[in-house]
Amino acid sequence: MDEPMEEAEADTTQPDLVPEVPKRQPNPLLRPGSMVMMTITVEDYESQYWPKLEQAIDQLLTMQPGQYIPISYEQMYSCVYKCVCKQFSERLYADLMKHMKSHLFALDKELEQSMQTPASFIHKFSFLMNQYLQALGGIVPIFNYMNRFYVETKLKTDLSHELRNLFRTVVVDKHASTILSLLEDANSKPFTVSPPTMAMLIKNLHLLNPDYAKIKPALFSKYIPNVLPATSLLELDRYAEETKQMQLEIHKHPGFESNDRSRKRRIEEEGPIK
Repeated sequence: MDEPMEEAEADTTQPDLVPEVPKRQPNPLLRPGSMVMMTITVEDYESQYWPKLEQAIDQLLTMQPGQYIPISYEQMYSCVYKCVCKQFSERLYADLMKHMKSHLFALDKELEQSMQTPASFIHKFSFLMNQYLQALGGIVPIFNYMNRFYVETKLKTDLSHELRNLFRTVVVDKHASTILSLLEDANSKPFTVSPPTMAMLIKNLHLLNPDYAKIKPALFSKYIPNVLPATSLLELDRYAEETKQMQLEIHKHPGFESNDRSRKRRIEEEGPIK
């Protein structure tokens, strides 16, 4: 009869085994697995997916220039990807536009409260517009998958265009005439508005709606090329006549003649420069 096998003794020559550290459970929004088998309920969307995206959007919309926002773009993109794959594209787009519109109404109220002086209104308008356009640089990439497979395919438009257009219709159109008149006045008074701020304002306004240039074409032509129509041959004669008339008026001005003669006499008295 075979003898029973003795239990093997532990090998004391081996180093102590390090206890296995339990693996951290993956974030449910990033959990691996087949998208075919995964389901998203309305409750999942409202309690997990949209709140995450909404929080990221708010962080980007309130970001100060040069500020770092610790957002996981991988997680946000994954949220959008799964929502689109599980037929939540329409709901996601509607929630995004509703949230952005609510934010813009708040910006409009903030802008109206800064109308005490022209300078404060111009600077507040410039800051809010720049902040919003900067935020779109982070928001649009997050929703890129929705943009490709819903906005462009079904709605036949572009998310970046729609979000810029939303800012234009809710905020800018309401104040376009006021801000352009203030900018025109500031442009005639040096140092009222810094040149970089003025240039950025005009370029951003033109980006939002090129038709704004029709309100103040001379102002826009200082910063945007080809705003004014090309000069025709018939207009050249008119411009030449206007220039000639301007020169005649300058020569008739007594200050111009006296200054010119005094300068000439002074040069004659002092003699040639050696």
